[in-house]
This record gives sequence, C-alpha cells and structure tokens, in this order.
Amino acid sequence: MDKVKSHGSKHNGSGGVGGGLSRMLRQHKARLYIIRRCVVMLLSS
Repeated sequence: MDKVKSHGSKHNGSGGVGGGLSRMLRQHKARLYIIRRCVVMLLSS
C-alpha cells in the first residue's frame, strides 16, 4: 500500500514539477512566517 502511495505521489510530481515546487516554496514560506510570529510573540512577552 505504501509503495502504491509513493508511486502515486511520484506520478503527480512528474505531472507538474513546477506546481509541486511552488507548493513546496509556499509551505516553506508559511512555516517561516509562523516561526517568525512565534518568535515575535515570545520576544514581545
């Protein structure tokens, strides 16, 4: 089952490499934004 899942995601990635890359970048930016907000809250408090 895991093999099928990984194969499916692989197929999706090959279908739209640019889309996957942009999605990864977006997720990374969101994570950085959340971390930055947490740091600001900690510093302000």
